[in-house]
Parts: sequence; C-alpha cells; structure tokens
Amino acid sequence: MNITESLVDDIKNSPSWFKSSIRSKAIVKNTTTKGQAVSYQCWNNGHTENILLLIHGTGAHKKWWDPIAPLISFRGQIIALDMPGMGDSDHRTEYSFEILMHAVKSILKEEGLLKSKIALVGHSLGGHLAGFIASELKQLNIVNFTMIDTPLRPPTYDYKKHISAGPLRKIKFYKSKTEILNRFRLLPPQECNNDWYLRYIAEYSIKHTSKGWRWKFDDTLFHSLKRLHGYEFKFSCPALFIAGGKSLLLGSNIMKYMREAFQDKMRFITVKEGGHHLLLDEPLELVDILNTELKKWFR
Repeated sequence: MNITESLVDDIKNSPSWFKSSIRSKAIVKNTTTKGQAVSYQCWNNGHTENILLLIHGTGAHKKWWDPIAPLISFRGQIIALDMPGMGDSDHRTEYSFEILMHAVKSILKEEGLLKSKIALVGHSLGGHLAGFIASELKQLNIVNFTMIDTPLRPPTYDYKKHISAGPLRKIKFYKSKTEILNRFRLLPPQECNNDWYLRYIAEYSIKHTSKGWRWKFDDTLFHSLKRLHGYEFKFSCPALFIAGGKSLLLGSNIMKYMREAFQDKMRFITVKEGGHHLLLDEPLELVDILNTELKKWFR
C-alpha cells in the first residue's frame, strides 16, 4: 500500500463491509479514575441491561474494534475503552492490573452499568485483564469472558527465564505524518494481508505535538506494568478462548496448561488461518464466533 496523509484515499480499496462499519460512528466519552482521564466509546448507547465490553491489547487502542463492533449482533450497549497509558487515556506514573481494572470499573459506574449483565472480550493483554476482572470483581454480573490469543502461564512459571517479545517502541518524534505511518508495525511482528485494516488503526495510533508526530502510547508502559506473576485466575463464569492457529505466542506447553487448568470452565476455539492479531487477520470469522456465543450468553 502506498501510504499518504489521507486515510480515505488509502483505504478506498477496502471491502464494503469494512467501510460500512467504520461509518457507524460510536459516541466517544471520557471519565476519570484516581484523577486521570479514561477515554472510551459506545455503540447502542443508552442500553443498560446487557453490556459487551471490548478490551484491546498492549500498545493498542479502542479504535481497533471499529470495524468489528457494528457487525456484532447484540441487543445491548457495546463499549470499547482505551486502557490507561494507551490511546486517548492519560499516561500514568505507574501501571498495574489493579489500575487497569479500576479504569474499567469507572466506566461502568459512569454509565450506570454496575448491575448490568456483562460480557468481556479481550485481545492479548486485554484477555488477561478480562480474566482478572472476572476473578476479582465478583460483585459484577459477568456472564462470560473471552480471551483472544492471550497466553496464560502457570502461577509457578519462572519469569526470570522468560524471553520477552520486546519492548514497545521508544517514543521518537517524526517530521511528517506519512513518515510515522510508514513506521507502523504490529507487535509481536507478523504479516497481515488486510493492509486497509492496518492503515485504519495506524491513523488513530499517532498524534501531532509541538515536537512532531509521535505514537500515542506511553513507552514506559511495557516495563513498568506489574504483571500477574504468580497469579491464579479464579473465575466462576463460563469462559471462551479463541486461539490463532498461526500465533507465535501460544506454544504447546501454554495450551496444555490452559486446557488442563480450565477444562471445566473454558471452551477453546482455534481460527486456523489467524495469527496473534486475530482482529486484523480474520475479522469476519471472529465476528461469527462472537455472534454465535452471544446468543448463548444473553438468553
């Protein structure tokens, strides 16, 4: 793809369903938690009985869900947030899963949804957060949570021997919009045939400052986020795990542990042609899976 400053021109060859979805503008809102702003957006705003909460991965943002959310058949409100330190939410001096969880809770409180039926869908880091919320906030009525290609390791896993996929990009400033857009890459690295989807999320991954163009995310996030080392997920609701058949993050040992540890509560589905970034790789297959499952969760 020849990337220009014009998003409209760059995605003109995208599928009709994609163009239709991104025209379904969500209502963008803000709330605060511990004095820090949290940005989120809503589809089907005003519905309070059934809620579907979409949680992005590391370094990503709420706009990753724009092409998918309007295709989800759901009689309720759909919410996608920018986790602290990412997207349009404020940066923090420290990051933890407790801080991320409280950001989600602040949105639910702001919208008057603390007593609603809630389903959580999280990709990668978002899947960890979904499982953490389901384990910790037992007072919420969570009917299901879904992890999309989220590697869960045993509580006994020795992170001293862990080989990281690499840090988020250190923040640099670029002279032009096209220069930074051409530097946009997925992490972990992988090929993606749907370049129009990549171009779309890249548009909302950057911002212009007095120093030039930069990525929106906080580059201290990767190393400062307090991970769930030694944490044991204890959730009571049913759960779904959607794996990418070509994912580089789900080794056989991880999948073996997860199938054994959660065999009574979690179902597993594999999208054969998908990598780690399933939203971009197989968006329509992912939507079909979610639509099928939603009928079971909200009867």
